[in-house]
Amino acid sequence: MTETDLMHAVMLAVTEAGNQIFRTNVGKVRTPDGRYFDTGLPKGHSDLYGFRPDGQIFYIETKLHPRKPTKEQRQFILAMIGKGAAAGVAYTVEEALKIVKWEPEFKEIMIGAMRYAK
Repeated sequence: MTETDLMHAVMLAVTEAGNQIFRTNVGKVRTPDGRYFDTGLPKGHSDLYGFRPDGQIFYIETKLHPRKPTKEQRQFILAMIGKGAAAGVAYTVEEALKIVKWEPEFKEIMIGAMRYAK
């Protein structure tokens, strides 16, 4: 499985659970004519974001083991949590669904993981 495969599986599961979800692309892309196009998203923005039916926004950074989120990704996730969003890193579809559900004990686990990851 590739990280893209995981993203697609997460998107399908999150949608089937009744939520809206979107994939983002961060950074610059070179166009066929040689120009660069910047997506405009900040460095560290999560791969996926969306909304639950109750309006709660969530951000999901997908990773395959043993890859870890970058410093910018961790900072983005913590900033979004600080603004009231559900946000975190998912290595599996099940973890992504936990981010969307955002129960208090999982929130604390994710905050600790983002603060102390290296």
